[in-house]
Amino acid sequence: MDRSQATFLKPQTPRSGVCGQNGPRRALAFGALALLAIAGAPGCSLIERHVAQHRVNRGDEYVEAQDLDAALKEFEAAAELAPQVAVAHSRMGMIYRRVGDYAKAIDCFIEAIRRDPFSFDDTLNLAQLYHFTERVKDAIQAYLHAVELRPEHFDAQLNLGVCYQQAGDLTQAVERFQRAIDVEPDRPHAYVNLGVALDGQGKHYEAIRAYKAALERDSRQPLVLVNLAHTYMNQDRLRMARQSLEQAIRMDSNLAAAHETLGYCLFRSRDFGASERAYSFALSCDTKLPRSHAGLGSIKMLGYLDDTTRTELRVAALEHWHRSLELNPEQPKIRKLIAQYKPSHADPETVLLDERGGS
Repeated sequence: MDRSQATFLKPQTPRSGVCGQNGPRRALAFGALALLAIAGAPGCSLIERHVAQHRVNRGDEYVEAQDLDAALKEFEAAAELAPQVAVAHSRMGMIYRRVGDYAKAIDCFIEAIRRDPFSFDDTLNLAQLYHFTERVKDAIQAYLHAVELRPEHFDAQLNLGVCYQQAGDLTQAVERFQRAIDVEPDRPHAYVNLGVALDGQGKHYEAIRAYKAALERDSRQPLVLVNLAHTYMNQDRLRMARQSLEQAIRMDSNLAAAHETLGYCLFRSRDFGASERAYSFALSCDTKLPRSHAGLGSIKMLGYLDDTTRTELRVAALEHWHRSLELNPEQPKIRKLIAQYKPSHADPETVLLDERGGS
């Protein structure tokens, strides 16, 4: 079985830009932006622009007071008075984002960008929400617009690379991770994702260089060491892989991914006893590991094939494989193994059980 895997950075729960520790400062900045946007909005009378500005300002005050319902009403009123004003839609998007109504937040940011295509903040907010809600293709388009507006923005380049990575376009992912590195060469995150993408392309030496560059910038990254071990195993460098995994475990003794990967490394080294212990410890750290169950099933079945009188090992193997499929049904190789090694009705033990069950 191909047991290689990789860990790369994923988007976190969206955080609102409406308030927080920098709430008052942001509110002042928003006020200045609102004034500029409203003053230049076509189709609005002077009085309407003035009233809309007043409603936006009042909405900002409600945001600072943590009264989001009242703030939303003010921003909605401002948008109704001056429909071409981008900032009112932007503010509504921030509130909906904060309360977790991502669909409405997306609609609001789309409206804001429609009215102000040069708004980087609204474009980035939209891209992040698309990404978080797993609309990867839409996220790519939004991030492309964001990096067009600000090519030097590290997070926009990095997240665009992650989207390409998730979409399977590793060539574009590598390019964007490299651009993020060019912007901020001392941050490790882009190197980690670059390593994953390069490994996926089969460029193992380049991937190792990227992982080591990430570790040079932050040595306390046990998951990066797990990734590095996978790349070593892709090169059949099992001793180096084991060293990386043991180092990761020293950093975090309960890191299930490290123990599981060590189990596979030891399995490939044919140290089945140590492999079984590593897989079992991984499951003690995290019970939902299909690969650990798959590995334990393989070890048990090898024991049965060495001594076919030990039918309990076959039973244990099949149970681990079944549990593995319960956690991840998309494992055709495990299904084939179950079909190959499950007891047939010709087995005396099975016949006896059937007879007892029917009596």
